[in-house]
Amino acid sequence: MKRNKKTGQGEVSYAKWGYIFITPFFLAYIIFTLIPQLMTFYNSLFENYRDGLTQVGPRFVGIQNYITLFTPSSTGTIDMLKYFGNTLILWVMGAVPQILIALLLAVFFTSYRMNLKGQQFFKTVIYMPNLIMAAAFSMLFFTLFSPVGPVNQVLLSAGWIDKSVDFLGLMVPVRILISLMNFLMWFGNTTILLMAGIQGIDQSLFEAAEVDGAGSLQVFFRVTLPLLTPILVYTVITAMIGGLQMFDVPQVLTNAKGTPDRTSMTMVMYLNNYLQTSKNYGMAGAVSVVLFIVSTALSLFVYNTLSKQYKTAPKRRDRI
Repeated sequence: MKRNKKTGQGEVSYAKWGYIFITPFFLAYIIFTLIPQLMTFYNSLFENYRDGLTQVGPRFVGIQNYITLFTPSSTGTIDMLKYFGNTLILWVMGAVPQILIALLLAVFFTSYRMNLKGQQFFKTVIYMPNLIMAAAFSMLFFTLFSPVGPVNQVLLSAGWIDKSVDFLGLMVPVRILISLMNFLMWFGNTTILLMAGIQGIDQSLFEAAEVDGAGSLQVFFRVTLPLLTPILVYTVITAMIGGLQMFDVPQVLTNAKGTPDRTSMTMVMYLNNYLQTSKNYGMAGAVSVVLFIVSTALSLFVYNTLSKQYKTAPKRRDRI
């Protein structure tokens, strides 16, 4: 407590309380995030795995694990790049429709012109899949689309197919199902976030645009979308990071095999194989570090691309 020189009375210093309140966050971050990240990088520099009952290592090998990751296999393919491509395809197939439809629904639900009835009911319904565990959701789709599942039985009964279709053994159906599940689980959460962002925009801006004779599309592209960009950037980056870490849905749906021919194997499934089969902590750590670098690079690219208008806005105002 500081003392006022004029009155001689004590004054409370509020500056230190800000540091006190944010200290728990930094402590939790250092203990549960930063230290594990540093340990992961440290372990990636060692050869450390189990061969049967024999423990090999830990032995320092430098960047050899990273070289091994990008070395072509006996089939001539680089597994790391193949699984990254799989992950990227699955994310794009699920995230792009998710963001577009969520944005459309958010505009509909917050439109004062449309004034839709029963909004609370629809908001609850679209958010409900987000409450279901991904493993349970995957088991539901696994049961529905199995060769003896209800979907095949309905198609056979209707005479549309002559024999059961192995949806889980074909590349395109498997990728569509994985993307569909990710879309259904997360588009409700994205809709709620975008709705919150739209509701935070000053209503007078929409009224002024309407008075000026702007149409719905003009209001959306000239008022709503530019002011919604910060929230949109957040949703895109979080969706991208979640997509790169995709694991539970393809893991359950393909029985951890990434069928067919590993075309649905994701990067985290690849990482998990090292941990489960050979307890190869060195290679698993190397995959984790590469995944972290890729996530960071893509996040920075998305942030800089979508936020470009905010970086150039002050310069434009200076020229006015």
